[in-house]
Amino acid sequence: METNELHRGRLIDHVQLVVRDLAASRRFYEAVLQVLEIPISGEGDGFFWADELVVSSPSSEAALGELTGRHHLAFQARDEAMVQAFHRAAILHGGTDNGAPGPRAYHPGYFGAFVLDPDGNNIEAVYHGPAKRSAPSVHVTF
Repeated sequence: METNELHRGRLIDHVQLVVRDLAASRRFYEAVLQVLEIPISGEGDGFFWADELVVSSPSSEAALGELTGRHHLAFQARDEAMVQAFHRAAILHGGTDNGAPGPRAYHPGYFGAFVLDPDGNNIEAVYHGPAKRSAPSVHVTF
C-alpha cells in the first residue's frame, strides 16, 4: 500500500478491520463511503483502503490470520440528509440497523445513525450540527 499524502497532527493514522468475507465488506463499505463522498483509494491482494480505513481478509500479510473483533467507527457527515443516506445505503448493502437516523443526547445538534457491518462492527455516521461561530476578538490599546 502506498501513502500519497501524510496528514500530520491527526490522532489516528489508520484503522484496520480484518473481516471474514472481503467481498461482502467491500460492497458494504463502497456503498456507505460513496454516500459520505469518500472514495475507495486502492486495493491489493486481500485488502482495500479508503482514506485511513484499511479492510482486509485474514490472509492478508498484515492481518496475521486473525479477525479484529468488534469495533465502533464513526464517520463524519456533512448534514442530516447525508446521515440518512448513509443508513439507507448500509442497509441495502449488507448492514443491519443498530440505531435509525435521529438526534442523540450526546450533545446539542448531534444527529447520528448506526449500523452493524457484515462482521458486526458498529458503524456510525454523525452530523454534529451547524458550526458555531465565535465572536470576533477585540483588542483594546491603552
